[in-house]
Amino acid sequence: MFKWITKENINKIKFDDFLTLEEVKHNLENNPFGKYLILKEDTILGYIYYSDIYDRVEINNFLVKDIHRNCGLGNKILKLFTENVEKSITLEVRVDNDNAIHLYKKYGFKEVSIRKNYYKGIDGILMEKEAKN
Repeated sequence: MFKWITKENINKIKFDDFLTLEEVKHNLENNPFGKYLILKEDTILGYIYYSDIYDRVEINNFLVKDIHRNCGLGNKILKLFTENVEKSITLEVRVDNDNAIHLYKKYGFKEVSIRKNYYKGIDGILMEKEAKN
């Protein structure tokens, strides 16, 4: 089951150690553009934390629980997300995260530039998926 979480409906979901209520509240209170897409069954399996900023959306964090990785859940989350966002989407990914880069490319993200030392000494790739026409 997917849930779109904003400040207005934050109390309608049960959080856990993987994604805590405190973390979500902190992010939403400190980012007026912040929102979440959460995949939840008995517990939270994965999520995208993003900023819906006027003319574009920026993915701030995209995470699937370790025990559920490589099972198609990241694919499922990103598919729903990209199908429902009509603006351009940007994100940064570590240059050595081959699985994530492959997944993003599958959904139409293109490499835009390299951000030197973006991840504490490791370069990041800025990727973008253009807005739907």
